[in-house]
Order: sequence, then C-alpha cells, then structure tokens
Amino acid sequence: MEIERKYLLKEIPEWVKACPYKEMAQSYISRSPVIRVRHIVQDGRETFILTLKGRGLSMREEYELDLNRLEYLHLLSKAEGRTIEKRRYLVPLEGGLTAEVDEFSGELAGLKLVEVEFPSEEAMRAFRAPEWFGRDVSEEGTYQNSRLSDPHTNIEDIV
Repeated sequence: MEIERKYLLKEIPEWVKACPYKEMAQSYISRSPVIRVRHIVQDGRETFILTLKGRGLSMREEYELDLNRLEYLHLLSKAEGRTIEKRRYLVPLEGGLTAEVDEFSGELAGLKLVEVEFPSEEAMRAFRAPEWFGRDVSEEGTYQNSRLSDPHTNIEDIV
C-alpha cells in the first residue's frame, strides 16, 4: 500500500541540492490502470522498474517488479504520452521519513513537487509539513505523474 502526501514547491531550497539524488525517466503503458516503467540512475548504477498502481490519490495499492534492460526497453516501446524526466532529491526528515523532492526537466521543466511516503494512515494524518513544502496537492489528481504524462495535459496550467 502506498500512503503519501504531495506538495507543490515554488522553489527548491539550495541546501536540498546537496542531498543524494536519482535521475529518473518514467513512461506510462497505461494511465488507467496505472502501469509505469521507470529508468533510474543513481551513483552511476542503473535500475529498471515496472510499477502497477491501484485507484486513489493519497492511498492506493502499488506493486513493483525489477526489470532488466531488455525487458524495460520492450515495455518502453509500448508506452504512450510524454516521458517524465526528473531529478529526485532524497531529504531526511524527522521520524525516519524521507522527503522526495522532484525537480522536473524536459516538457515539465519548472515543476517542483515533494512527496512523503508513510508507514500508516495514522502517520500520514499526524504529519506536519515543513514550511518550505508549499501547498498540499495530495488530493488534486492534476499532479499525479500519470496525469502529467498525458500529452493533452496543458503544462502551462500546472507549472
């Protein structure tokens, strides 16, 4: 089960850019149900992941499967819409949580989001976001990556 909150950032604090990060490219084979393939590069190491997500915004089922490069490329050939490119900074928070700060590039350049995943619904409800997080957009489907991959989504309305 994925339990998360998502926030829209105006700016990424400079100190965040000193945190570890991953370069990510993700493409969608389907947006309903969500079937995504992701290519991640971190510390010179590549990983490939297939993800299936259930319905919902803040809470939904999520399944991940590691892929090899050939499997990833095969599934990528079936993707539709725009590929989402981003740098994800991993920022430690109190209570053992991690803020995943996404700085988008490509067609989504200028968009900045931060997500926090929680071990339980209770932990999510008790969370108090730091001031730098910005507006909570967890229940706004507009900021779901699957929606952002839709070529009909008007990026100027989002960024």
